[in-house]
Amino acid sequence: MQLQQKLRFYLDDTETQIGRIVNLAIAALILLSAIIFVVETYPIPDNLRAGLRIVDWVILFAFTLEYLIRFSCAEHKLSHLFSGYSLVDLIAILPFLLGFLDVRFIRLLRWLRILRLVRFMENRTLFGRLTADESLIIIQIIFTLFAIIFIYSGLIYQVEHPYNPAQFTTFLDAVYFAVVTMTTVGFGDVTPTSEGGRWLTVMMILTGIALIPTQLGNLIQQFVKDQRTTLITCSRCGLTAHDTDALFCKRCGTGLQGSQEGYNMPSTDGD
Repeated sequence: MQLQQKLRFYLDDTETQIGRIVNLAIAALILLSAIIFVVETYPIPDNLRAGLRIVDWVILFAFTLEYLIRFSCAEHKLSHLFSGYSLVDLIAILPFLLGFLDVRFIRLLRWLRILRLVRFMENRTLFGRLTADESLIIIQIIFTLFAIIFIYSGLIYQVEHPYNPAQFTTFLDAVYFAVVTMTTVGFGDVTPTSEGGRWLTVMMILTGIALIPTQLGNLIQQFVKDQRTTLITCSRCGLTAHDTDALFCKRCGTGLQGSQEGYNMPSTDGD
């Protein structure tokens, strides 16, 4: 396998040990970058701020290198350039390098891809009864809600803090405003003053109306579906979660020995 093929494989792989280590490292850097962004919105000692800035520049260099490697290894470079995750990486890197806006927190969206690492526990159950696949769906829904609120909070803080530092003092103030706005509660005690902040508020309200009820509905629907499954283990492939009336494994088709109906299947020999 050529070097470019190996690099492309391990950057997207979550099955081999090397691929898992690479993706876990990327996930850790994304989380660390987001934590640094939040901490820097609070009053901290100058030496700590300088140290965090150095760490963040190292992280930025790592993500810039990763972006260049992904681009150079892509089979179809134009389509890769305009793909969703590639655009997220580019948006998170360029403004910070050019110095006119800090939107590194947008990288948090990449965790939606890295959450596939939950499949490490493919044959185990999570949260009591849920399999890894079902848990992955629930975690993705929960994280989507968290990521939307986090990213909107970062955007409104970046836009409003220079114009309205009294109300948008720290990242927590921005989170509070994003939550009450997107849930359409709107207490009115924190309000944007800039034109960009007002446009962001409109987008938050529309997102809250359109997306949050849908995500919460999907979450409830998944929980209801999981209550209708039973932990019968397939003797062939080891899959544990099946519908209560299932006669055969939904993955490999093997008859389920733990299913009561499976012992009373009608004869097919013409008797």
